[in-house]
Amino acid sequence: MVQQPDHRDWSGIAALGLIWGATFMVVAIALEGYGPITVATARTTLGAVTLLMLMRITRRKMPAMSAQLWWFVTVIGVLSTALPFVLLSWGQQYVPSAFAGLSMAAVPLMVLPLAHFFSDEPMNVRRLVGVSLGFSGALVLIGPGLAQLGQGAEPLAQLACIGAAFCYASSSVITRRCPPIDPITLSALTLVVGAVILLPIMLMTEGTPTWQGTRSGLAIIILGLIPTAFATLLRVSIIRSAGSVFMTLVNYQVPIWSMVFGAWILSEALPLRFYIALLMILTGLAISQWFSLRKMLIGR
Repeated sequence: MVQQPDHRDWSGIAALGLIWGATFMVVAIALEGYGPITVATARTTLGAVTLLMLMRITRRKMPAMSAQLWWFVTVIGVLSTALPFVLLSWGQQYVPSAFAGLSMAAVPLMVLPLAHFFSDEPMNVRRLVGVSLGFSGALVLIGPGLAQLGQGAEPLAQLACIGAAFCYASSSVITRRCPPIDPITLSALTLVVGAVILLPIMLMTEGTPTWQGTRSGLAIIILGLIPTAFATLLRVSIIRSAGSVFMTLVNYQVPIWSMVFGAWILSEALPLRFYIALLMILTGLAISQWFSLRKMLIGR
């Protein structure tokens, strides 16, 4: 059963919106000195080490790992860390950080149909209307790129960002169905899975990383500690407590913050279609989750 969100869930959603909204800016800065695989690997590995240390400090023990639990941990690790981190890091070489952040607004639109078929949160006509409007907004966002497939890297980079959103949506639903396990332990193990997958790929493709200066070096460290380790823990806790649909509320904030940071800090030029897509996607989200939002906001 999905529990009624409490004040800790709401605080977590607000924190995640700001953290993940700023993440795309930090990734762009890290890419100034490092390759995309290195950025993805470093944030995954640093996050894993941080949470493993936290497990030791809090004296958490490894659970009895059944084949079923290993399957969940592995799939969640691939879909929530390894694959989307690589897709976003590679994509952000060719698209603005604001585009990557805006593409994350598609996550809840993808979660709703997935949760209908594979979890305990059914779809209805209102949600279908909202999802349809939101996906229309996503098409406004990537439409020009789709028309130019095969003409340079930017269209593929746009699809990579949308692909990362689908990974996050899938992992949210699978996390909800995961057998009972401590959130810190689950977060640590999923990041370990991502690190184990990405480390050999990084060494084979980009080699051993070296310090590339304060700006990009600090960006790598921040990525590992805050939006990866801390945010992964917070995300898992919220999903297990309040459900994957409630978790999608963070995606109302992420595209807005990413556009603010992209324009304000990185001086990115944001075309008109970004704003049109943002309006359509957020409207679709509001329609699809209207009664949930109303109940959570005004308590009835």
